[in-house]
Amino acid sequence: MKNLKFVGTAREDLRAFPSPSRRAAGYQLHQVQQDLDPDDWQPMPSIGSGVIEIRLHEEGEFRVFYIAKFAEAIYVLHAFQKKTRKTPQRDIALARARLKQLRRSRP
Repeated sequence: MKNLKFVGTAREDLRAFPSPSRRAAGYQLHQVQQDLDPDDWQPMPSIGSGVIEIRLHEEGEFRVFYIAKFAEAIYVLHAFQKKTRKTPQRDIALARARLKQLRRSRP
């Protein structure tokens, strides 16, 4: 099972979710750790190759962006509450920046 690693404030952002959404996100990330797909997901090529969005529908709409293509770990790039139909550009830009930071800092 791969370890989870969080980039930037992704861990704190996820911890700020309401309890049911936080539990659902944890369950979905555990699925990913076991090399299974999340229940509701989509690829996010606008952020980067291999980035996946987990969609959570617990007490609102919440999203978690992660990348699992690296051998050493699954990296959670961003976690946020979605308040509009379209993903805000600032969330996409933040995830892109964290992916860029991750690629620079990996061994």
